[in-house]
Amino acid sequence: MEQAQTSTKKYNTWIWILSIAIPLVVAALFGIKIPNVEPLTFLPPIYASINGLTALLLILAVVQIKKGNRVAHERMMKFCILLSVLFLGMYVAYHMTSESTPFGGEGAIKYVYYVILISHILLSVGVIPFVLITYVRALTGNFQKHKKIAKITFPIWLYVAVTGVIVYLMISPYY
Repeated sequence: MEQAQTSTKKYNTWIWILSIAIPLVVAALFGIKIPNVEPLTFLPPIYASINGLTALLLILAVVQIKKGNRVAHERMMKFCILLSVLFLGMYVAYHMTSESTPFGGEGAIKYVYYVILISHILLSVGVIPFVLITYVRALTGNFQKHKKIAKITFPIWLYVAVTGVIVYLMISPYY
C-alpha cells in the first residue's frame, strides 16, 4: 500500500511537470522560426488526419471496454497517446517552418471559427493532465478511479480531436 502511494506521488509529480512543460515548450517553439528551411506545408492534412484517427480510436476504445475487451481498449488508448505525441511534433514542426495562416472567412463563420479554435486550443492544454492521470490510474491498476476520471477525459479529448479536424477543414482553403 505504501509503495503504491509512493509510486502514485512520483507519477503525479511527472503529470504536473508535463502538464505545465508541454504547453510552455509548445508556446515557446511556436514563436521560433527555423531560418532557411523549406516550409513543411504538407503537414497540416497529415496532422488533421491524425486527429481524425484519434477521435475514431477513442470511440472504438470505449466500445471495446464496454464489451469487456480490456486488452484491445488498452492498445487503442496507448495508440491514441502515441498519435497525440506525433500530432504535437508535426504541429510544432509546421509552425517552426511556416507562417500562421489567417482565417479568410467573413461574417458569422469567422466568429464560429474562432469559437471552435479557441475552445480547441484551451481544451487541448487542459486535457493533458486528464489524459495523464487517466493513464496512470490504469497503469497502477486503480480501475475504479480510472473509470471515474475517464468519463471526464473522454469527451474532452474527443472534442479536441474532432475540433482539430474541423479547424483544419475551415482554414485549409486559406493555406
